[in-house]
Amino acid sequence: MIPQIIFLGTAGDSFVYGKQLRMSGGFVLKVGRYQFIVDPGPGALMRANLCGVNLRETTAVIATHPHVNHASDINAVVGAMSYNGMDRLGVVIANKTVVEGNNDYIPALSKFHKGCVERVIGIEAGQRVGIENMELLALKARHDDPDAIGLKFVTPEFVLCYTGDTGYSEELNEQYKGCDILVLNTVHASGEKSDINLSSDDAIKIIKVAMPKLAIITHFGKSMINADPQMTARRIQKETDIQVLAATDGLVISPNFYSSSSK
Repeated sequence: MIPQIIFLGTAGDSFVYGKQLRMSGGFVLKVGRYQFIVDPGPGALMRANLCGVNLRETTAVIATHPHVNHASDINAVVGAMSYNGMDRLGVVIANKTVVEGNNDYIPALSKFHKGCVERVIGIEAGQRVGIENMELLALKARHDDPDAIGLKFVTPEFVLCYTGDTGYSEELNEQYKGCDILVLNTVHASGEKSDINLSSDDAIKIIKVAMPKLAIITHFGKSMINADPQMTARRIQKETDIQVLAATDGLVISPNFYSSSSK
């Protein structure tokens, strides 16, 4: 089976997903017989169905932090993939706030749904999870949940990095080096500054250091929608000399085309 990245939705803030100016639901990574549902936000079940994704085939549900746009549908997805525990299968991999909660958040993953899967793994930045011949590394992130993470998927065919929700920091740039595909949650348009989310200006700086084969901007806030993500992607590509795509709802990408081995 050809590996795929499927963007279920590209909404990045409460205004955009609240009005459904863009769909939400996270994205799916398919590699061989493995399927990962990443950051299942509002509408993940419906979007998966519309995009032809069979949730019963899910290997792992992954949530980088407990915000609504990243984990609201985690229990629904776990229930769908396991028939509410009738078939106890699959794994949940999530930052510890999603699993345990903290002073600001109750656990996004319910006690019942923890029992529906084979294993629940609370993961922190720097930790690795092996899945046969693949490896998942949790990356550092700067967000209002201090335990928020990014992700690095190391497969035999390609390396995919996902920033998750994070503010810009030079010290974080190094961890994206060596990836073939870099997915950046780019909430804000050029000229805006945030300590907890990236702008298109931040994306340019990260891409110049990471030097992926392909960069994909997604997770757009209101200002990015107004600025036109497609035009923004063209500007970033011109600034970085790296191919850049603005994700659209339902976009399907074949990572193999951008892998080092294929080049």
